[in-house]
Amino acid sequence: MANKQEKKINKTEERIVAVEEAFGKTEQFIEKYQNIILIVLGVIIVIVLGFFGFKRFYLAPKEKDAQSQMFMAEKYFEQDSLKKALNGDGQYLGFLAIIDEYGITKSANLSHYYAGICYLKLGQYDQALQMLGKFKSGDLVVGPMAKGAMGDAYMELKQVQKAADFYTEAAEMKKNDFTSPLFFMKAAMAYEELGNLEKALTMYKRIKEDFPRSPEGREIDKYISYTEALMKK
Repeated sequence: MANKQEKKINKTEERIVAVEEAFGKTEQFIEKYQNIILIVLGVIIVIVLGFFGFKRFYLAPKEKDAQSQMFMAEKYFEQDSLKKALNGDGQYLGFLAIIDEYGITKSANLSHYYAGICYLKLGQYDQALQMLGKFKSGDLVVGPMAKGAMGDAYMELKQVQKAADFYTEAAEMKKNDFTSPLFFMKAAMAYEELGNLEKALTMYKRIKEDFPRSPEGREIDKYISYTEALMKK
């Protein structure tokens, strides 16, 4: 029993010595590189404080200004005064100027979406694609709508395969009963135009299986039957 106790004591002492050695090495390291460590910590503190200062004293006021300017542009958009929505009215900025002057704000990002839809409605499809491609959103509806609008632009440009790809991507984004069946339907019709009935049927069946309660889902059986009939010819 005495030998066992001695062994335990020795092991405990060895551990204590190892810990003391580790602390000693740490102290030596800190003493050796003290100036560098202080500089690194100082830089980190400056970066953190700078980030929060930037958000509070620069970005927040910018965002507020952008929102006040954007109010009228959105109003013109709702009224279908698309050119005023894009370019402003001389007193308030349009979406394009908001993008230029408030580029890092959320309002400028949303202005890319609005500007893209304006260009789409005006028949300027390349500009629509350019604006919509710069819009970033994780929103349940607006994100898929932007991607689907790009599909619309490609359809107008007669680039049907690209349109089908964007419609499918829009349908898969943030799946819900509103945007998903809408864009699966558009994708199916694009594939029909391409002569790819099998792919069109797949899109229709996705609506039937996953979104039966949607407006598209309630009417989908006739599209499935019609496409299956065409495939048998």
